Amino acid sequence: MEFVFADRMNKFGEGIFTTLANIKKERYKEGKPVYDLSVGTPDFVPDRHVMEALIDAAQYTENYKYAISDSDELIDAVIKWYKRRYMVDLEKDEITSLYGSQEGLSRVALTICNPGDVVLVPNPGYPIFEIGPFLNEAKIEYYELREENNYLIDFASIPEETAKAAKAIIVSYPANPICRTAPKSFYEELIAWAKKYNVVVLHDNAYSELVYDGKEGISFLAVEGAKEVGIEFNSLSKSYNLTGCRISFAVGNKELITQFKKLRSQIDYGIFIPVQKAAIAALTGPQGTVERNRQEYEDRRNALCDGLESIGWKGAASEGTMFVWAPLPEGYTNSEKFVLELIEKTGVFGVPGSVFGSLGEGYIRFALVKTVEEMKEIVASIKESGIVK
Repeated sequence: MEFVFADRMNKFGEGIFTTLANIKKERYKEGKPVYDLSVGTPDFVPDRHVMEALIDAAQYTENYKYAISDSDELIDAVIKWYKRRYMVDLEKDEITSLYGSQEGLSRVALTICNPGDVVLVPNPGYPIFEIGPFLNEAKIEYYELREENNYLIDFASIPEETAKAAKAIIVSYPANPICRTAPKSFYEELIAWAKKYNVVVLHDNAYSELVYDGKEGISFLAVEGAKEVGIEFNSLSKSYNLTGCRISFAVGNKELITQFKKLRSQIDYGIFIPVQKAAIAALTGPQGTVERNRQEYEDRRNALCDGLESIGWKGAASEGTMFVWAPLPEGYTNSEKFVLELIEKTGVFGVPGSVFGSLGEGYIRFALVKTVEEMKEIVASIKESGIVK
């Protein structure tokens, strides 16, 4: 039998990530060094009280039934966390849980867009920002994030006809992959622009707890008028090291959340109750681990960025997230070729910037998933390789 697949499948090639996985496997077999800074999975563990909440709940057979909806206890925990953390007041019908922000971003356009409706996404940007609306048959238009504008949106550069046609805009700060934050004044400008053109704002705030140099991550919803124009995604994956549990939240505009919950009720039966219990424990329990992890990420960033600077690799930086965004060393222009050469000469894995859009070409992204001492080893390996002239 000959299978004819949907045209959308042509969008997804195996690409560089399969190549990197195969190279890593071979290097392990050959006993060669591997410093994998390509994947943003925290190497920290959840707090013990969070794991115990999940383990305890998993002992009760009734918790293996469909959850159907979020428990009142979970919703209350989110409300209190948002109030404590951002001074944002949320109502119960302004919250829904998700199987991670990626799941939410992959489906939310279904509630907003008809086929062909325009969604604005960042270039460079995390791939799901584009893939989600694409799967929902939206038309993708890009806005540019450039270093000369500190990687903030230049709203004046968005053509008038594009702004008028747009149904939604996906925004993310602290931003993966470009590792920049946004001030409150930016969100004020974003909200005014969204109101002017009647554009829904979808703000990804997965890294608000990982902001460096004494700055504080903020919520889009903490800015006046935000609930009138959009919603925010916030995740426990990176803040509380619950990546595999797959739990996050969409919060904000009541109408948008109501429609999103209606959509998800057709394809989902609720977050596994033990995972809900773990999330409650994380949100309501001691918060010291969040600051400890943030400080460790900052120390790792300093070790990597300062180390690279000391050997002549200029420009590596991160204001937030668990990543570093670095221009290629002098003499290199193709990010994929450079990544492969870097691996061959040093065993250091990163992600070529071209994966994140055309404006990512000429850059590489590193994940801060190795200790400070390992970061120093990585810098030493790069120096010894001679890849930086």
